[in-house]
Amino acid sequence: MRVLVTAGPTREYIDPVRYLSNDSSGQMGFRIAAEAAQREAKVTLVHGPVALGTPPGVRAVAVVSAQEMADACRKVWPGCDALVMAAAVADYRPKAAFRTKHKKTGKRLCLALLPTEDILAALACGRRPGQVVIGFALEDRNGRANARSKLCRKKLDAIVLNTPAAIGAKVSEVQLLIAGGKWTRLPTADKSRHAAAIVDVLASLLAKRRAGRNTHR
Repeated sequence: MRVLVTAGPTREYIDPVRYLSNDSSGQMGFRIAAEAAQREAKVTLVHGPVALGTPPGVRAVAVVSAQEMADACRKVWPGCDALVMAAAVADYRPKAAFRTKHKKTGKRLCLALLPTEDILAALACGRRPGQVVIGFALEDRNGRANARSKLCRKKLDAIVLNTPAAIGAKVSEVQLLIAGGKWTRLPTADKSRHAAAIVDVLASLLAKRRAGRNTHR
């Protein structure tokens, strides 16, 4: 099993010291990568700026911006069996960044922003038959509805729903939805336990895909 995992935030710099980002410690993605590696998967972990050590047996690729993360993922995705997109990719980037630190003047500053690439949608859309894609949705309202919509729009095989309370926490509560199935609520627990449950789902989906291919031969 060859798995691509993304984790942590990305940063879109406004000037050399200021940036736009999404809040993320990267813990869940790193623990998913660690769990998959413990099951003897070949894991590539593409992560943004985090204060975490690389899990044993995992190949880590450190990036900063959303574009860097997209480029790194595209290089390895064709050779992988599955993607778990746990990264909190920044949604917007400045249209133009200041080359030097922008001094505070007391005047209003307006920034023109452009949307960053939807990495998850792009990788899911461009996958080959048999590849499995699991996404994440962090929602503070209408969680299940918004997550289900994301799963359908981006043609995912499963999605993990959590809330802002999970950011930086050692424990969390998540919900899982497999395409065509019903929601499963995982009780509050250490993120390592949730990572194990997510890798269980990933392995099950891959096994079903392989069984389906063998049936049609």
